[in-house]
Amino acid sequence: MKYILNWKEAFQAGVSMVGGKGWNLGRLDQYGFNVPQGEVLIAQAYDEYIKYNELQKIIDNVASATTLDNLDEADVKYRLERLREKIMGGSIPPAIIQQLSTYINNCGKLKKSWAVRSSAVGEDSEKASFAGIHDSFLNVCSLEDILSAVKGCYASLWSPRAVAYRKKMNINDDDVKAAVVIMEMVEAKAAGVGFTCDILSGRQDVIVINANFGLGESVVSGTVEPDTYYLEAEAVNASPHLISRKIGHKQSMVIRSENGGTQFIKSGEMSLQQTLQDKEIEKLGRLLLRVFDALGNSDQHQDVEWVYDGEKFVLVQARPITTIPRKTFPALQNKPDIWSNGNYRDAVPMVQSPLSRHLMKNIVDTMHQGFFTGVGYDFPHGLQFSKFFNGRLYCNISVQQWGNYDAMGALPQGFGVFWGGHQKDMEIEDTDPYGGAIGLKRKECVVKNMDLVKQCEENSAKTWSQIMASVKSITSEDFSKWTDQDFISKYNELGSVVKGMAKEFMFLSAAGSMPIMYLLNILTEYFSDKALMVINALMVGGTADITSADHGYRLIEMAEIAGEDIDAVKYFNDANFDPMKWEVKLPESSPFKKAFHEFIQEYGHRAVYEMDIINPRWREDPSYLLGIIRSTINTADIGRLKKEQKEKLKQVWIEIKEKVPTSKHSEIRKLIKECQDGAAVREKNKSVLALIMDVYRTIAIELGHRFYERAVIKEPDDVFFCTWAELFSILSDEWDGRGLQFIIAGRKEWKKKMELIAPPDVIYGETPKFTEPVIEGSSNCLTGIPVAAGKASGLVRLISNPNEGGRLQPGEVMVAPSTDPGWTPLFLKAGAVVVETGGFLSHGAIVAREYGIPAVVNISGVMGTLKDGQKILVDGDNGKVFLIDKDIN
Repeated sequence: MKYILNWKEAFQAGVSMVGGKGWNLGRLDQYGFNVPQGEVLIAQAYDEYIKYNELQKIIDNVASATTLDNLDEADVKYRLERLREKIMGGSIPPAIIQQLSTYINNCGKLKKSWAVRSSAVGEDSEKASFAGIHDSFLNVCSLEDILSAVKGCYASLWSPRAVAYRKKMNINDDDVKAAVVIMEMVEAKAAGVGFTCDILSGRQDVIVINANFGLGESVVSGTVEPDTYYLEAEAVNASPHLISRKIGHKQSMVIRSENGGTQFIKSGEMSLQQTLQDKEIEKLGRLLLRVFDALGNSDQHQDVEWVYDGEKFVLVQARPITTIPRKTFPALQNKPDIWSNGNYRDAVPMVQSPLSRHLMKNIVDTMHQGFFTGVGYDFPHGLQFSKFFNGRLYCNISVQQWGNYDAMGALPQGFGVFWGGHQKDMEIEDTDPYGGAIGLKRKECVVKNMDLVKQCEENSAKTWSQIMASVKSITSEDFSKWTDQDFISKYNELGSVVKGMAKEFMFLSAAGSMPIMYLLNILTEYFSDKALMVINALMVGGTADITSADHGYRLIEMAEIAGEDIDAVKYFNDANFDPMKWEVKLPESSPFKKAFHEFIQEYGHRAVYEMDIINPRWREDPSYLLGIIRSTINTADIGRLKKEQKEKLKQVWIEIKEKVPTSKHSEIRKLIKECQDGAAVREKNKSVLALIMDVYRTIAIELGHRFYERAVIKEPDDVFFCTWAELFSILSDEWDGRGLQFIIAGRKEWKKKMELIAPPDVIYGETPKFTEPVIEGSSNCLTGIPVAAGKASGLVRLISNPNEGGRLQPGEVMVAPSTDPGWTPLFLKAGAVVVETGGFLSHGAIVAREYGIPAVVNISGVMGTLKDGQKILVDGDNGKVFLIDKDIN
């Protein structure tokens, strides 16, 4: 039997053979990190040792007689001590000694010293860290001493602290076997521990590094006060940057003893010096992010032991951080966080690519932070506004609802109507949120919010112009001529642009919301609970330039142009129609080609699910757009659509004139115009953000080609399965990319698996919940949120992704899981729209109202309830979907 495994073999063998520490070192080596030369004595060698020395019966007796309650008793302590003595006094089987001897001799035993470290099965795992529980031995210089250290590791399984830890964690004694890591000692100028989050405060956007001169034993053991460095890890920056430091006293340090082992010595003048220089700290910060991404899959934070030899950092241990203090509002400490995909599901419903994950979360969290900071609300820094579950982004609704209440007195009732999602509103008992001193502060925040919404809306054109100018200054350059360092500086430049935009995003997204509330108040007096229906009807076919709605109008116009263009008709009717060859197939004289080229010039940065940069932009692949035009070339009629919109608007005004005093009509018209202008601002805001994401994609594509040519990755598109920290480590010459292809292959498999897992609507703490639609008795009716007025019946067409849009026939009811701007072209083929999620201000609602298409949103599970070809009636006035054909899934 082979008892000694190298790092690659340890990785393949897994935890059950090499323990947590050994397996994680194998992973680090496999993923291209610098680790010391070393191997692992497998856990089965422990079993052989116990059997060879006939110790199993003694172990069973001690284990059965020991409980958490009696560990402090003298008799139990004595039994454990005697057991450790017997383990230390045993003999290692000859076969194991032979393999150890061969390994040490092959490594050159006279030139090296070794670290012998416990690696128990279950140690350094996601459930139990065993930090400091089992023994390790440093600067072991001879085979004899290595054998003794191995026995010391075995014996440490039966120390009172190890037994107590297992009992406390409900880990069976039989389940913990001791593998042993034997690795070369690194010449340590400095060493310490790095955490990819702040384990004391609970902040997950901060990296914390502890450091001292010499070996890391002084830091790990807690015997000195080390330096502590804090870095902010924002994905919009190419590298974590140092935000604060505390220089520890470091009165002593640990060095190797001449005859083996280690010793503490006085640090002298070095005690007041900073252990690592700022550039070294930031370099280590990026290395820690790589560990987080590779071992923690960008989700499980890591505790990493490192050594600095004066030139490079070497990692000697990495393990998951098992406990992180929850960062939330004090009032929510005893309640679970409630996570919802409502609202987020419109823009980011997909399993995010690795290259997008940190970036998207950083941008979204900055939006939330920018809102609370902007209104002058002092919220706990480091709040988790967003989180990934199985690769999909969810919003912390608890934090949202409480934050809005605490900042501005906004009670949660009705939150879901505008936000969307299937979570319950938080229960807050407060009959007077604006009373007293705290109420006064809330009023100030409300006023500040209104001022900022108005100010941002008024300045929106200037803001967008500045952003587009900044983007143009970057994209006008030839990326292929950039040096590796140019990519880093340009990425930071772009990060500054997107961060500035994100801070104002929520205020621009709220544009038009106040006029809606004023309008709702006016109309409720005359229409009662039908007021929202009237508002929906009034929003049809407005004069505002709603960017995403314009996509649809322009496509209809282009379909009409194509129908009159002989060359275009020939191109679209070709049996071998190829949407990727439109520029080649169509002559320059083609009116359609000219119109489509103008469309791509203006909207080519948009895409289906454009917030993940893995997805091609329309400029790169217009197949989806040309498919829509091809399927509507014989039915497109923009005049008919406008006429229908005018007729619907006329009908609602007839009703208003019957019920509402004439004196209020001009105010209603003014408010409707403001609502429509606000909708235009919100949609344009998304378009500008999509423009920024397009630049990130363009940078990624160039890096993909560059790294492919250098044989770092197997194909250019593999770049989207890297993380930015990995890319910048290569660009900075900190890493040669060794192991990256292995990481990429694993991530591709993981993404495929996650895409097969149905996303829950709501997650309570860590518990997912799938909500089911409620069918109302004999009426066979589903209820959602009415967002676009009118009624329409038709056959159901379940569309899971816009690329399935070719299945949707004109007049059918499009039923979708969610809709982002990429779905817009399909709306004009649909007779009505039903969506699983969404709210009054979601993209699908805005577009459906503009087009005058009846729409009901936020019907949980509707994609699994309805089926293709089933006939339904969509009542966009009352938020009902009636099942005419009663056969449902």
